Amino acid sequence: MSQVPPIKRLLTIMARLRDPVAGCEWDLAQTFETIAPYTIEEAYEVADAITRGDLADLKDELGDLLLQVVFHSRMAEESGHFAFADVANAISDKMEARHPHIFAGAGGTMDDARWEDIKETERAAKGVTSALDGVAIALPALMRAQKLQKRAARTGFDWPDPSGSEAKIFEELEELKSATSDENRTEEAGDLLFAVVNFVRAHGISAEDALRAANAKFERRFRAMEDKAKGDFQNLGLEAQEALWQQVKKAE
Repeated sequence: MSQVPPIKRLLTIMARLRDPVAGCEWDLAQTFETIAPYTIEEAYEVADAITRGDLADLKDELGDLLLQVVFHSRMAEESGHFAFADVANAISDKMEARHPHIFAGAGGTMDDARWEDIKETERAAKGVTSALDGVAIALPALMRAQKLQKRAARTGFDWPDPSGSEAKIFEELEELKSATSDENRTEEAGDLLFAVVNFVRAHGISAEDALRAANAKFERRFRAMEDKAKGDFQNLGLEAQEALWQQVKKAE
């Protein structure tokens, strides 16, 4: 089988694993719903390999992600809906349609406005009824908030400048401080985070990327603090811990 074209080899392996008689019990037991979490996880592992600059690992993780596409496609083929070739053709059609200046001789260049016009045409063809249709529910919350806000802004529903979203942050902060129940605090905390995302978006920053970078910075500094404490960090008082934090921060 090593001489078979790589994609065909992978498709053959998946078909064998899903064979009703001689296949793998685990693979046969899976559904779109049970595989979906693995698909999301593999996408994050691809992103992690890129962040770490590990191209050898990126190759492996891209393979794992490709397997997810093949797995979903195989299950769809078994139920008579579509096969892997249909998936490949669909994305090929979409890429050609989204790049008319390359494939259709339309001329010009691609910019954000043209891209959004093309996407809007696609949404209209699908019969969408809201500017918010198509924003995936399963997206990370910060990313989804920013996409929802961006879609709403295209209809004119947006602050004219960042001062509006800045004021909204302080308003939501006060409402969170005044909340009297767990349910109300959770709601107001969500409103506060949504307002912060809006303020960040107004400055042209990806909230998801910004928080990801902040997480990495905190982890890096915290680990450095633990190293300086030589295994005794948790026994230090808050004042001593803060002193270590300032040392690490200054060293950077």
